[in-house]
Amino acid sequence: MKKSALLYTLALFLGVKTSFAQNQAAAAPQTKPIALTGATIHTAAGPVIENGVIVFDKGIITKVGPAGTTYDKTGTETIDVTGKHVFPGLIAPANQLGLVEIEAVRATVDQQEVGAINPHVRALIAYNTDSELIPTVRGNGVLITQVTPVGEIISGMSSIMNLDGWNWEDAVLKKDDGIHLNWVGYFKREFNFETFSATTKKNDKKEEQIREIAQLFDDATAYAQIKNPNPINVKLEAMKGLFDGTKKLYISADYGKEIIEAVQFAKSKGVKSIVIIGGEESLLAADFLRDNNVPVIVSGTHRLPNSADDDTDLPYKLPQLLAQKGVTVGLAYIGMHWRTRNLPFLAGTVAGHGMSKDDALKLVTINNAKILGIDKYVGSLEVGKQATLVVSQGDLLDMRSAKVEHAFIQGKKIDLDDKQKRLYKKYSEKYGTK
Repeated sequence: MKKSALLYTLALFLGVKTSFAQNQAAAAPQTKPIALTGATIHTAAGPVIENGVIVFDKGIITKVGPAGTTYDKTGTETIDVTGKHVFPGLIAPANQLGLVEIEAVRATVDQQEVGAINPHVRALIAYNTDSELIPTVRGNGVLITQVTPVGEIISGMSSIMNLDGWNWEDAVLKKDDGIHLNWVGYFKREFNFETFSATTKKNDKKEEQIREIAQLFDDATAYAQIKNPNPINVKLEAMKGLFDGTKKLYISADYGKEIIEAVQFAKSKGVKSIVIIGGEESLLAADFLRDNNVPVIVSGTHRLPNSADDDTDLPYKLPQLLAQKGVTVGLAYIGMHWRTRNLPFLAGTVAGHGMSKDDALKLVTINNAKILGIDKYVGSLEVGKQATLVVSQGDLLDMRSAKVEHAFIQGKKIDLDDKQKRLYKKYSEKYGTK
């Protein structure tokens, strides 16, 4: 055993090729202009452009238009994508991609800190750019994620990351964009792993927990008035941005009454920007949300309704019904890091239940960008925005035709290989299948 270990170590140092595959390296910065020609361009900001041209240089889009749009071909790499489709890179809010690798292996799980109230905890510094899950997500067109901690009442601060980079410093698009509050409800859900069933019980500690949250916000409001606090309170320091609008308060709440209660609480404490996450019964509070300009990031549509009296397809229709009420709606696979790869198909399901394909695409692109406060940079294909986009053989929202052939993040060409594709190739060759 010792001899084998020694030989293996020597092989590593001598550069001997082993059978262990590694994730691909981060993409190199764009060095020359790139033009994609002949594709159908879904801008998510205007009408679809048939047989269009999109040009980008140094990571920024410089031209978007129909066939015949002129650009300097000297030194430009032109990629003919005739018959294919170009989409903005999809944006996945509120998940733990990059924080969790293998749920059954504790050493690979870094999504939660000890304690119930942790506004100062930063998911940013725990983000793992070497995660083997990230390439599998990029392969379905998801190029940006909001990496979000989980916890009891206040789980911490999220950050918005590009799904490419050597480390979190390379990957970050927006640092510490907001604080996540799990609103204390009248009821709490408990899961029994022995019977594999969920039960709902009354939350007897609700009033006590609300008082604790209120005290924290009152302390943070007072602390924010101090110009040069000494000593610095890290928890209260982290909350300063909630009162000047530089940070958002993301509130996880599902029931209609609790959504209204949570928003009223946040507004009473001077919070400038509020987002509801989950919102399974947000339709009951839709008028209130619209009047208070509070957007909703709806949880995955591939689920059953909460109530036996609801239409069975209510989760599929919910984004469209909220949009009809005038609520700004985004879509996410909330909390399910590995399922994030199926984000485009959630939007595709919505498109099959009343919403147009163009509007469904906006749920996972420009709408999510607006809600997260990054629409100045990404979310649509417009001149001046970052060249974060994908080229698909067919409709990106339809799993039958979606096949991403090219992906660019800030103009950088992304290697679309991943572990699952390598395994498929390995065993298809073994068994002679295609």
